[in-house]
Formats: sequence, structure tokens, C-alpha cells
Amino acid sequence: MRAIVPPGAVARRLSVLVLMLPLLTACQDSPATAGRYSTGGDPSDDPCARVVSAIGYADLLLEPRGAEEAQNFESAVLGRLAEARGVTLQYGPALPPSLAPAVRALETSTSGLSRADVPRERQVRLLREYRAAAEQIRTGCA
Repeated sequence: MRAIVPPGAVARRLSVLVLMLPLLTACQDSPATAGRYSTGGDPSDDPCARVVSAIGYADLLLEPRGAEEAQNFESAVLGRLAEARGVTLQYGPALPPSLAPAVRALETSTSGLSRADVPRERQVRLLREYRAAAEQIRTGCA
């Protein structure tokens, strides 16, 4: 059995693809954007200020410390944690060397916290790990 394709459907789909091609091409990693995981940053930005700011932005949607079990891991929370991950991936290597273990812990914890397919029990554990790493970075950057 063959599918019936309405007249013009193939041409419309092809035209949409042709119109999107420049956008899709622009999204590829180029030497200028390689290693950039967040928007709005500048290579000359203070790394501590950028990472601490991203942590603070994510914290606005997080339950208070000690209430991780009550955290709702909705899309907005996952998105902010993903942004914190991106900023940390981009600026974390430039933080003081003494913060390297906390940077790695934050990157690892946000790797799971920025995905919706992670089981809730693991999300709660990762949130606790994130909190500890974030606090070390805040303290080390103060």
C-alpha cells in the first residue's frame, strides 16, 4: 500500500528545509564558537563572576538547602541548571586551581540535573552534590 501525498506537500517540505538550511549551518560549531556553552559571555569576563552568577540564577528556582526532597524538577529548573553547567564548562577552567575539584563536581552533578530522564532519587542526590560544589565555588571566589 502506498501513501497518498497531497499535491504540493513535497515542495512545501523542501522549501521549509531550504529556508532552514542557513540557520542549521549557523548552529554548527565553528572555531569562533568552539568551547562556548553559554550565551551573553565574553572571553574577558571575570570567570568567578560568571560562574557565581549562573549558580545564583539557578538557585532562584531551587528549594532551600536541606529541602532537596521537596524540589520540583520542572523544565525551568532543569534549564537553569543546564545554564549553570554551560557557564561552568566555559569559565570553570579559568577559576582558581584550588576550585578544580568543585568545578568538576558541579559539572558532573549538572550533567544529570539538566536532563528530564534522570530518576527522581538520583536527581535529589545530584542536587545535594551540586549544592556542595556550588558553595565551595562561591566561597573560593569571594
